[in-house]
Parts: sequence; C-alpha cells; structure tokens
Amino acid sequence: MSIAVDAEPLLSPEDVAEARQTLDRLLESLGSAIFGQDELLRRVVICLVARGHMLLEGLPGLGKTELVKSLSATLDLPFRRIQFTPDLLPSDIVGAPILEDAAGGRRLVFHKGPVFANLLLADEINRATPKTQSALLEAMQERRVTVMGETHDLPRPFFVLATQNPIELEGTYPLPEAQLDRFMFKIDVGGVSSETLERIIAARSNGRGPMLVPVVSAEDLDRLFALADRVHLPAAVANYIARVVSATHPGATSAPEPVRKFVRFGASPRAAISLAATARAAALLSGKPNAGFEEVRAVAGCVLAHRLILDYSARLEGITPARLVSELLDAVPEIARPLPEDLA
Repeated sequence: MSIAVDAEPLLSPEDVAEARQTLDRLLESLGSAIFGQDELLRRVVICLVARGHMLLEGLPGLGKTELVKSLSATLDLPFRRIQFTPDLLPSDIVGAPILEDAAGGRRLVFHKGPVFANLLLADEINRATPKTQSALLEAMQERRVTVMGETHDLPRPFFVLATQNPIELEGTYPLPEAQLDRFMFKIDVGGVSSETLERIIAARSNGRGPMLVPVVSAEDLDRLFALADRVHLPAAVANYIARVVSATHPGATSAPEPVRKFVRFGASPRAAISLAATARAAALLSGKPNAGFEEVRAVAGCVLAHRLILDYSARLEGITPARLVSELLDAVPEIARPLPEDLA
C-alpha cells in the first residue's frame, strides 16, 4: 500500500497564517452556537478541510442536527436537508424523471432531488431502509448520480453530513459496510458538563440558537482545500499510516493479538487515503506545514473505528472498535523496525 508524499514542505509561513485565520474564524462561529464541544468542532472542521463526509452518532437531543445546521449557516454554500424515515424512497433523494408536456408531445424530464446541493444533511440516516440508504453510495464516492442510465454530476464541493442514533434504539437499521466506508469520519457526540448546560439554558431561553451568518465563502473553502493538499506528508509518516491500516487485518503478520482475536475484517485502502488527508488537515488546523505522527494518532480513531468489522466475541467481552484502535496504535511503532541482518 503506497500513499503519495511530497518531496519537500510547500507551505510558507504566510500560507499557514492565512489558513489559521480562516479556520479560527470558522471555529469561533461554530463555538458561538455549540457550547462546550471544542474537540468535537475541531474534528468536524478537520473532516471538512479534508473534503470528506462525516457521520455523527449520539443519543437524541445532544445537538447533532444543530451542529450540522450551524455549519451550513457559517459556510456560503447551498444546503439541503433530508429527514430519513422508513417510508423514504431512493427517488426522494436523487430525484426522478417525470412525464411533462413539451413541443412535439410528452417527454420524460429529470427533476433533481435534494442530493443536488453542496451540503446535504442526512438526518437520522439509519431510520431509512438499507435500499434507501444505498441511494447515497454513488453520490458519496463519485459525486454523481445515475438515473435510468443517465448520469448527473453533483455540485462541487459536495459533503454528506449525516446523523444517526445508536442502532440499539428501536426503529433503526444498521448502515451497510460499503456506505460506512464512504464516511471519512465517524464522530461520537457525547453529553456536556453541568456548566455547559447552564450556559445553554441561559443563552437559549426559547430553545433557539443564535442567528449565524456566513464567515467562510466558497472561495475561502477552495483556498483551504488547496493549502491542505500542500501540507507536507513525510515518507516516514506515510509509511506509518500504511502499517497501521495493514495491521487492522487479522491475517496480517503485523496485526496485534487483539486484532487477530476480535476483528473479522479490517480497514480498506480508502481508510489509508482518508488517514493521510485528515492528518494533513489536522496539521493545517494546528498551524503546522507538516503532518506528523501526532496528527495521525489524533485522527485515527475517527477514521478507523467505524471501518472495523468485529467478531461476535468482541461484543460478549465488551470490546469496542475505539478500544481496538487505541491498542493498535500502541502496538504499531512509529518508525518501522529494520529487519535482522540475517533476514535483510
């Protein structure tokens, strides 16, 4: 497995300062609407800069939808929302051809669905059936949809920001593995402290959040994307990413014992690409022109945990994907160990 690396650092101090200024402005705006979730907001922004889709999971009422709505309000991009329900159909997402009167007779005219937006909020995505969920597969990977043999390109950039409740709750369907793999980040949204709850109560007496205005334009986003692509990824860090992802497979010689015991299938090559992209974005957010081991370890949990398919024994023993990723990072050395002389 190989990951493209740069020959040398390409970001100047002025480039880094420009990116930090834009990202700080975005984080400050989000922080005015979402209290006490600084780390959560950083992860959301990292995924955004890496041009990836994100899945937010948590119990109802924790602010998942409010976070996505706040993000859309701070970005000057078209936004659409789909409320996923069991009776939702694929055509309700991508659109459908409709028979219309035209010169010379009737003809089928394709009517675009809500997926044709820069930001798509898939609210409670796991309440729809797997057939409906799969309508997003081509859109998330190819940035296009195909209806009756005709392909339609989606706007650029295109982000799916999905929320879901834990699958143990009634009326939910687990997401297919192929769709989970298309989410660059899966972020768990937890509760907040009593101090934060006090701030929320004081600031939202009527239950409504603050009125946000766009603080990052489409041009600003394009500039951030370009700067993130130029963050230097040293060869040693790329090698580390490749070894970490390879070690998620139980059949790999480098797989640690917990992976061999509890994992059925490991992460895909897409995970390695996502790990490199989000490490670059994390470095840019921290004001660094180079992505290092620290950035890889910081984003590994969000990139890898939802891509691991565990054995049934893992649930019996209370083993979670997050715990396995943590043990994996402890087991894989940052610098590859050289082969013994007699094996070299």
